[in-house]
Amino acid sequence: MNKILISFSFVIFMACGSSQSSSNNQTTSTSSTSSTTTMDHVENKVKDKADLKLIKDFAKEYATSITEAELKKVLYTLASDDYAGRFTGEEGQKKAAKFITEFYTNLGIGAANSDGNYLQNIPAEYFKGHAKNSSENVVAFIKGSEKPDEYVVLSAHYDHLGTKNDKIYYGADDDASGTTAVMEIAKAFQKAVAAGNGPKRSLVFLHVTGEEIGLYGSKYYTENPIFPLENTVANLNIDMVGRLDKQHAENPEFVYLIGADKLSTELHELSEATNKKYTNLSLDYTYNDENDPNRFYYRSDHYNFAKNNIPIIFYFNGVHDDYHQHTDTADKIRYDLLQKRAQLVFYTAWEIANREKRLVVDKE
Repeated sequence: MNKILISFSFVIFMACGSSQSSSNNQTTSTSSTSSTTTMDHVENKVKDKADLKLIKDFAKEYATSITEAELKKVLYTLASDDYAGRFTGEEGQKKAAKFITEFYTNLGIGAANSDGNYLQNIPAEYFKGHAKNSSENVVAFIKGSEKPDEYVVLSAHYDHLGTKNDKIYYGADDDASGTTAVMEIAKAFQKAVAAGNGPKRSLVFLHVTGEEIGLYGSKYYTENPIFPLENTVANLNIDMVGRLDKQHAENPEFVYLIGADKLSTELHELSEATNKKYTNLSLDYTYNDENDPNRFYYRSDHYNFAKNNIPIIFYFNGVHDDYHQHTDTADKIRYDLLQKRAQLVFYTAWEIANREKRLVVDKE
């Protein structure tokens, strides 16, 4: 993180759809919000309740494929000595880009670029002296089955601080955790595609470079979008989700949410309802406060989407003693928390991608 139809002849079900709820923006919430989801709609339509036994919650089936073991395997690679802290434009960052590209290739998830290239190249001069060499965003894509021209972007930055004084700044939490989460979420969605239950809207898996030196990768993408920004429904940005801060030492099953209600009331309500339905994490809105002196809302890649009037959620675990230190290592990650937070993002993306109507932007 930067410092600064449902149709029933043989009971076929595509879950899930819209979530409606209301909630107050209190500091911490596990939400008592009531929701109207696609499952609720199905239950109202099915006359014989026994038929509900035939309805499968596909989201839950695929979310369970996001496991601690798989997350750990990917994260230990990204935060290893071989990647030398992944500084923008340096060899370690380029190795990481290759690793991420091969991950998607092996899964059969295609590139966002029409020419099949996963890399969005950014020239060195774009970084205004903060990086010596050119660098790359890595962008993969799953085409939607019903609304392919509407896009949900899941993002995380994969760059970090490189090496200083012969010490590798591993960036395990910041942000190998978010990068790994996006990759495993993509894998879960690809399982859905393979089973014929792919998302209605298209999904863009955006791994950005240059975040640590000024949010440059996401800025470049929003200035040179592969897919039209006006058709981008939401951005779910994951930056540091593998640890916990001191404030939650006694309550580790939490995540900070920032920005969900800034542009879209519907997105905030959907997020709350999704968490209540599936993960029941404590959702902490401390840093969502406009008067928060940390100004985290402006300090990660979602902000470049929000500036373009695209609803966003920033998922974050807060800072800790290893933040921006060489001691931010893979062995300190809480993989149980990383799993649950990644699953929450998966479920939220599933809901957004499969709801009937596009999220409404009702705020400025």
